Order: sequence, then structure tokens, then C-alpha cells
Amino acid sequence: MSDVNFDLKDIEKRMKGSVASLKQDFSGLRTGRASASLLEPITVEAYGAQMPLTQVANISVPEPRSITVSVWDQSQVAAVEKAIRESDLGLNPNVEGATLRINIPELNEERRTELTKVAAKYAEQARVAARNVRRDGMDSLKKMEKDGDIGKDEHHSLSAKVQAATDRIIEEIDAALAAKEAEIMQV
Repeated sequence: MSDVNFDLKDIEKRMKGSVASLKQDFSGLRTGRASASLLEPITVEAYGAQMPLTQVANISVPEPRSITVSVWDQSQVAAVEKAIRESDLGLNPNVEGATLRINIPELNEERRTELTKVAAKYAEQARVAARNVRRDGMDSLKKMEKDGDIGKDEHHSLSAKVQAATDRIIEEIDAALAAKEAEIMQV
């Protein structure tokens, strides 16, 4: 029997997607400097749906300690302001017409600790995503064995490979989290 229907590379690719998503989320966590990527993870309730902030406004960084958000539709300014205030980033926008100005305060020890908790939450979401991919792969293997496509030995061997891939991805997530926590806590 052969593992033609089982694609380990696809499972690894999907798991690596969770790491890429985590790194994207981490880029939004501030470390004391203004960055447009800081606001990218924020979603806004607009036009009856959750939309990324970048689809309802233009984000720019005119100065190292401030961000400007230019909302394209004046009717969405309140929704954008609410989304930014309610995010875990601790930002307080000032509304000036269709533009929101956000001053980035210096990070104090308490705020740094809060941001490490947010980073840990992002990392846990990535771990869950990787484990979900593992579960899908394991379920696929069980079905293939039940259908007689693979034998018990091959099922066991492929399961071990899926688990090894999962372990590698979890280690990568943990390493990325440790690096981000060190970056946040650096004064």
C-alpha cells in the first residue's frame, strides 16, 4: 500500500501558515515605536461585517511616536475609533474630522507586561491552529486505515511523522514568542 492520498508536505505547509500568521500578529505588537503594522490586526464593524482596518482607512506614520488613520467613509469614523480603543493595544485615538491621530506613549513596566500577555495569547492561538491541522491529519490517517488504503504499520509511521512536524512547529512558535517577549521587555 502507498500513502498517495496522504500529503505530509501539505500538513507541514498548513502548520507553517500558523507560524506566519503569528509573526504577522507579532508585528502589530508595539515595542515603543509607531508602526503602521501595529493597527493591521484590528477589525472594524463596518457595512454590517467585520473588516480589517486597512480596508476602511489609510494608515500612516508621520512621526516616530504617532500614527494617523484617515478613514475613507466619514460614517465609519466612530466604528474605527471604537475598534482601536477596544483593541488590546491600549491606544487612545483623537478624532479630527475623518482623521484619527494616535500618539504612542512610552511603554511602562505594567504596559510591557500586558503586551507580553497579548503576545502569549497570539502564540496560543497559533499552537491551537497547528494542533487543529495535526488533528485533521490524524483523522485522515484513521479514515485511510479504516478504508483499507493503508495498513496499521503505515498508519503508525505516518502518525509519528505528523506528530514530529507538529512538535517542530510548536517549538518554532515558542521560540518566536520568547523573542517577542524579550523585545517587548527591553527598555
